Amino acid sequence: MRKGLFLSLVASMFFMAGVAKADVDPVKATQFVKDVTAQGIEDIINANVSQAEKDKRFAKLFSEALDLDFIGQFVLGRNWKAATDSQKAEFIKTYRELNVKTWSKRFDEFKGKAFIFEDTTPSKSKGQIFVNSVVPMNQQEPAKVVWRVKETDGKYQVVDIIIENVSLAITARNEYSAFIKNNSGGIDALIEDLKNKIKQTDSTAAK
Repeated sequence: MRKGLFLSLVASMFFMAGVAKADVDPVKATQFVKDVTAQGIEDIINANVSQAEKDKRFAKLFSEALDLDFIGQFVLGRNWKAATDSQKAEFIKTYRELNVKTWSKRFDEFKGKAFIFEDTTPSKSKGQIFVNSVVPMNQQEPAKVVWRVKETDGKYQVVDIIIENVSLAITARNEYSAFIKNNSGGIDALIEDLKNKIKQTDSTAAK
């Protein structure tokens, strides 16, 4: 599998922003990410179950592993403050559904891949930390994948992934901000665009 495609899969599984100081337990943060990746491989990729069941399991993993409220706020940037409560809720719901439908069906492309976890790096933001890993690639240099993990009251969640020095959180925010700026419909137009992509995904899967 091509390096770019693999990294795109990793990218779509997890989105967001933040980072950490020594107030986050590096061992627990690393174990959390290890558990998430292991669960994805064992319970979804290698599981002998229907695609519908894989979708269900992926949706559960996706929801538990990410802080979706944090994600929505960061990705929409300054537009988050301008959004109504209903727009915020609808955006997060639609964003989640799109990612679940798009990537759970392509999870098999993770077969044969494994994350090798190295060390952790402290951050300037309280309650967050970087977990560093690499992924061996076929006939290519290992890909560097850095996970940003946030800890709140003992609960750990991924809030961003930096792949080959590119932040997925910032990339997503730039994309959505540009879309809203160039569409008179604003946030509602963005939500509608994501819903159309969901329909396209369903249509492709039905063929």
